[in-house]
Amino acid sequence: MASKQYKNVYLNDYFTLVGPLEKMSHLKKYNLAMDDYYYKEKTFEQAEVKMQNVVVDNIMSRNCLNNSDINLLIGGDLTNQIAVSNYNAKKYNIPFIGLYSACATFTEELIIASNFVDCSGYKKILTVVSSHNLTAEKQFRYPVEYGAPRPHTSTFTTTGAIATLIGKKEGNIKIESSTIGRVIDMDVSDANNMGAVMAPAAASTLVEHLNDLKRDVSYYDLILTGDLGCVGGKIFQEFLEKNHNIFLKKYMDAGCELFLDSQETYAGGSGPACLPLVLFNKILTTKKYKKILIIGTGALHSTTFVNQKKSIPAIAHAVSLEVC
Repeated sequence: MASKQYKNVYLNDYFTLVGPLEKMSHLKKYNLAMDDYYYKEKTFEQAEVKMQNVVVDNIMSRNCLNNSDINLLIGGDLTNQIAVSNYNAKKYNIPFIGLYSACATFTEELIIASNFVDCSGYKKILTVVSSHNLTAEKQFRYPVEYGAPRPHTSTFTTTGAIATLIGKKEGNIKIESSTIGRVIDMDVSDANNMGAVMAPAAASTLVEHLNDLKRDVSYYDLILTGDLGCVGGKIFQEFLEKNHNIFLKKYMDAGCELFLDSQETYAGGSGPACLPLVLFNKILTTKKYKKILIIGTGALHSTTFVNQKKSIPAIAHAVSLEVC
């Protein structure tokens, strides 16, 4: 069974940093914002390392934690060899696990942290995830300066960094259960249509989550995917209706909920930072939702394989949150 329920695992704190475009978006609040993409560094990659440093430092300082108080640091990003997370981790001398599930990295981090807290003596685990529009665009598509045209199906990589503190201490956000996704490949090779790539994986994970835990979609006040975008979100719903007879009435996609229409981000936001930014800085600010299922969706995109005309596999991981 790919799903697991937890007894006493809580998301005790979180800290968010948003980019220059994100601070003018639909987000209701955030902890810090960048004035520009360089963040007073020489390169965009160095700026992203600093972004991770800042959110981790703030979590530790406001919880009065030293490096020795943290049992494990889990980090991930979009750069080759998750270089940003590695450079961030070297600062802290904390046992480190680096992850890559593309835009599903945040939920993967929560799953691994929750399992360590639930099944071992680990009491405090830090997770950190980030994405930077200009590091990702340069790596996966074209540098922005190239001026390449893009279709309406493409998404816009979110700039932001998020750190969370996971532990056994009772808090307002309980991590209730999770479902580990399977790699799904529907033979889509269009690197500018990641929503179509990821939608079947999101559907697969949702169906498995509901079946494993014997639940109906009505159990949740909100199902939040991230980040299929506006195109992929519609495909996701249609896929569930036609193949599983599941109709979503309380559903949002983080990619569609982040940017304003006037910001011209094509099919919406994407990147590992997209889902947690919308979750923490928009959804949870309403205090409207008590049971939330977040499904992080990741296109396991390799430029090497895409250039060899291969299809793009995808994965989705789900985490059930209960807001007290």
